[in-house]
Amino acid sequence: MKFNPDADLDTSGVEDTRGSGGGGGGLPGGMIPVGGGIGGIILLVVILLLNGGLPGGDGGSDEPAVRNTAAGNLDSCKKGTDLQKNSDCRFVVYQNSIQSFWAAELARRGKKYTSAPMRVFDGSVNTGCGPATSAVGPFYCPPDKRVYLDLGFFQTLQTDLGARGGEFAEAYVVAHEYGHHVQDLYGYLDRIRTRQGPSSDSVRSELQADCLAGVWTNHATTVPDRSGRPLITELSEDDIARGLDAAAAVGDDRIQRKTQGQANPETFTHGTAEQRMRWFKTGMDSGDLTACDTWSANPL
Repeated sequence: MKFNPDADLDTSGVEDTRGSGGGGGGLPGGMIPVGGGIGGIILLVVILLLNGGLPGGDGGSDEPAVRNTAAGNLDSCKKGTDLQKNSDCRFVVYQNSIQSFWAAELARRGKKYTSAPMRVFDGSVNTGCGPATSAVGPFYCPPDKRVYLDLGFFQTLQTDLGARGGEFAEAYVVAHEYGHHVQDLYGYLDRIRTRQGPSSDSVRSELQADCLAGVWTNHATTVPDRSGRPLITELSEDDIARGLDAAAAVGDDRIQRKTQGQANPETFTHGTAEQRMRWFKTGMDSGDLTACDTWSANPL
């Protein structure tokens, strides 16, 4: 994956709160909710829509972000060349590219795109969905229209979930979360009624977000910065392979076999490894969001 060193980066939609203490505490019973998320087994967005908030959370607090003022924070990422000093700036590139693509794509289709900030945190964080910890993994919170990301998740993706990792594996995760934001704008998250099962609404939602991540991937090297220069200049075959590998690593069947020794389709919330790779590839090959109709697909 190659980034344009001359690209202008926009940090206005990136909130780096690492080291600020975050707050919010843990969740009861060792739950790992993932809502509109990629890193765990329980679908947070279903809990949000059906129960009004996270277990133990107030379901509505959204405290102002406490910015990270430490040297090397994401606020310092202004140009592509800043990646040489602070490699975390690549997350600003991902966010800029993904949001710029969807803003232009939805406008082309006559739909207004509303920006969603990306809040980077460590430890714990208060959200419009209630308090969450790093154990949640990356997630999208519909009430406050934000993507939440602990960068430590990507080490977990490799060490605990067996993914190869790499920059495009990271980009796939961020694109998946913004896929949930696109779903939110189109009202798809309101369709979620069934929480578990191989053809449940939660699985259809997650697979659609994978497909939408693939749609962005198809266009990633042509998305410009504010000055018209491409943000990402090259995606290699190895990059794509790592993205597909990451999608497989967070399949329900893979995670369940690792955590409980066997897969139980009746408790699936995100889809199998094969399904997640296939729907990501469907979006990537087509480059067209209309190819991502997981809601009417049968079989998935």
